[in-house]
Amino acid sequence: MNRHTPPPAPAHSANAFLAEAGALLGTRGLTTEPDRMDAWLTDWRGRYTGRAMALASPATTAEVAALVRLCAAHGVPIVPQGGNSGMAGGATPDASGSAIILSLRRMNAVRSLDAEAGQVVCEAGVILQTLHDAAEAAGMRFPLTLGGKGSATIGGLIATNAGGTQVLRHGTMRAQVLGLEAVLASGEVLDLMAPLKKDNRGFDLKQLLIGSEGTLGVVTAATLRLLPAPVGRATAWVGLGDIIAARTLLRRMERALGDALEGFEVVPAHCLDSVLAHQPTARAPLAGRHEWNALIECVSPTHDSGALREAMEASLAGALERGLIADAVIAANDTQAEAFWALRDGISAAERAIGPAMQHDISVPVEKMPEFILAASPAIEAAHPGTRAVAFGHLGDGNVHFHVLAPPGAVRGVWEEGEGKAVSAAVYDLVTAWGGSISAEHGIGQMKVDELARLHDPAALAVMRQVKQALDPDNLLNPGKLLTA
Repeated sequence: MNRHTPPPAPAHSANAFLAEAGALLGTRGLTTEPDRMDAWLTDWRGRYTGRAMALASPATTAEVAALVRLCAAHGVPIVPQGGNSGMAGGATPDASGSAIILSLRRMNAVRSLDAEAGQVVCEAGVILQTLHDAAEAAGMRFPLTLGGKGSATIGGLIATNAGGTQVLRHGTMRAQVLGLEAVLASGEVLDLMAPLKKDNRGFDLKQLLIGSEGTLGVVTAATLRLLPAPVGRATAWVGLGDIIAARTLLRRMERALGDALEGFEVVPAHCLDSVLAHQPTARAPLAGRHEWNALIECVSPTHDSGALREAMEASLAGALERGLIADAVIAANDTQAEAFWALRDGISAAERAIGPAMQHDISVPVEKMPEFILAASPAIEAAHPGTRAVAFGHLGDGNVHFHVLAPPGAVRGVWEEGEGKAVSAAVYDLVTAWGGSISAEHGIGQMKVDELARLHDPAALAVMRQVKQALDPDNLLNPGKLLTA
């Protein structure tokens, strides 16, 4: 039996539960049919596959609350799930088949949008792209985006405290949440939806729930902040000789562009080569091949695109004169800018097509990140001959995706469970030694639960377990995720 999960309910109890749950949710809201459940039993990366007693899809907060009370009465574990696009197996049930998947996808209403106040109220199942479209229609924007915006849901983004490519300026999902609604393990509805700028009535419970990965409560709705739609945008692709130069360029652009600087992504040559090979229609932005590339984006609600491009061009020209960069191109229009971003967003899929890999979502202080990459990459490759370490992503906020590709000929599924685990342990040891975090934006899920227990501060872990025990004493909310028993 998995030590992280409650014991399975007896068959007679399971049958009784399913009968009551079916009466509560109806045929649209509850299914045990394999054909309707199979797609939601495996995580996006294909690393984890589980079993479930049923797939529950409530349509309202009241139904979620009633279902959670029913699960508590029968001792049925709950695995909350949004778009099933997580990177750490946090929304996948275990192999026991004792849990239900609680899908929030039917709760997909944008309840209200107030452009003047800069606020939107939406349910947990709203897809990020849908929110972007709704905000744009109102002349506003939601300042968080990522490659999976077509499937990721608001509830999942809150549960994992997602990051994305705009954290440099706007912060993680935690910074976007003004209010929250959630169902606790008891079935009580926690209504914290009021967007109060000041509230000193004790603990900030909404912040406790953000990033808790469904282990403390089920997020059902949120009040989120919106910003005015940008008037201007400037996007550049820059070729660099090394990662140290990328950090120097970042600081230069911060001084020159100030708050307009919204994204600063680094892409090594190997990653760009992989995307170009994987996407036949993709084109390299620059004529030559460069060991490192930077994707830089500026937006402004007041300055037009021409003014932003001029400021960016002046800063890049100065960097070129000083030998800091080798080449650069500024997107002529939004279509070209989106083509640049498609190269960045296509890295994960392109590398997955190459073969097995261990993906690590890590952070260290921005000032240490280049040196970390230069030290960690050869260390891992030397310790595990035939592997290839590549780092890419959000240099501006100290978070890179440190992937270690398996040796040629490695068998997918076998290598990850064998040598791959030793690779990850070594990476996390290095990250911890450099004062970093083993999870920057994707969460812990089940992928990193043992590593968190091994490496995190014991006092912090003790407090987290005490909070879990207080809010979910029977360990029914997403058991086996985030914390060990």
